[in-house]
Amino acid sequence: MTANAPPAPAARAAGPQAKTVGVILALAVVVGTIVSLAAWVFLELIHQLQVGVFDGLPKDLGYDTGAPWWWSLPICAAAGLIVAIVIMRLPGFGGHVPAHGLAASATQPVEVPGVLMAAIASVGLGLVLGPEAPLLALGSGLAILAVRLARRDAPPELVTVMAAAGSFAAMSFLFEAPVIAAVILIEASGIGGKQLPLVLLPGLLASGIGSLVSIGMGSFSGLSTSAYAIGTLSLPAFGRPTFVDFGWTIALAIAVAAACVAIVLLGRRVQPMVMSRPFVLIPVAGAVVSGLAIAFEQMTDKGVDQVLFSGQDALGPLTDNPGAWSVGALGALLLVKGLAWGVSLGSFRGGPTFPAMFLGAAAGVMASHLPGFDITPAVAVGMGAAVVAVLRLPLSAVVLSSLLTAKSGLADTPLIIVGVVVAYLVTTALSVRLDPASVAAGDERGAPAPGATAAPGAPAARALAPR
Repeated sequence: MTANAPPAPAARAAGPQAKTVGVILALAVVVGTIVSLAAWVFLELIHQLQVGVFDGLPKDLGYDTGAPWWWSLPICAAAGLIVAIVIMRLPGFGGHVPAHGLAASATQPVEVPGVLMAAIASVGLGLVLGPEAPLLALGSGLAILAVRLARRDAPPELVTVMAAAGSFAAMSFLFEAPVIAAVILIEASGIGGKQLPLVLLPGLLASGIGSLVSIGMGSFSGLSTSAYAIGTLSLPAFGRPTFVDFGWTIALAIAVAAACVAIVLLGRRVQPMVMSRPFVLIPVAGAVVSGLAIAFEQMTDKGVDQVLFSGQDALGPLTDNPGAWSVGALGALLLVKGLAWGVSLGSFRGGPTFPAMFLGAAAGVMASHLPGFDITPAVAVGMGAAVVAVLRLPLSAVVLSSLLTAKSGLADTPLIIVGVVVAYLVTTALSVRLDPASVAAGDERGAPAPGATAAPGAPAARALAPR
């Protein structure tokens, strides 16, 4: 080749391609910053609403010893009325129905207000759902809005990538380890092949920006997420698995998977019922959840807060002090909160992940009373089995359980893997047998088949792409 020879085609293409990647990553930084701040405001609003309504307001009204036993009844019923109005009157039906898993589809900006209102009413006023699904909607919706404001003729591929990056950034606020959110989103949206690097790089960058906004950098102390972010659980150190541990792991995974399948099926049965008369039956569903919490308080020495809410705040105290719970109280908790969760899954709006984690951990604490089964692997297996039974995301379940119990060592990881695989197989088999209609209509998470029409209020779980 001579000195004046033109550059090879590959060399000529490298410059524009690198420039395009640089622009995408720069946009991911901007999107990550905006979404992180919005996610923090949303999560803080939910936290302050919970504290204000269930702790501060009763004291302001003269109940110095705490809220009276009936307090949650009008609160949960009012939440039902708000959610019904949002579902029937605002775009987007308030978001996807949590009984159908964790939807990873992008949300249009016009739908975001309704999704947030339904989530604030559901999660903020005590229903048994988590904030992760609304966060996904918030992240993707704001990202799409930012891209379209910057460039009205933005190609669909860029919109899709930024929607994913926004979801990554928003979810990073829920876990002290952002990689958990990344794994969940990648597996839930089915990203793979050549599309993976395109979405993964800006997504991870936006997630890292979200973590920096959370923990701070240099003299900037960051935005406090201690009230809702889940960190590593404090569990006893675990040496090495035994044959007894493996035996109990299989039994626990089967039991947890079967229970979660029953709860999800309850939610799927409740959903069309409440939608037949939403303005009446969704508030009734809220009152039912409250009634279950009140019944639990009367049966045990524990408060209604153990049944109400997602369980993310109660997870740490449960595993830190398992001796405070008797076997009977744990059994009542699993039964009553499971029923309340099932009703919430079909009636309200939010995410299914955190109640699954909490109930799985509670089942693990209960199983630790079995001979030869240590509490650390029991809790880890219980959480993994519950998460995979609800989300059908085995890798996410393994990573989540492993990282949340990492302080105790990694010796329980083989048990977690075995438990997740067993629970996944049991869940699949039971779903085919007990709920064949949803399996035949779409994927295992309850999404309609291509071309099928979702019922009002039940958007499908789809791949991460703008609607």
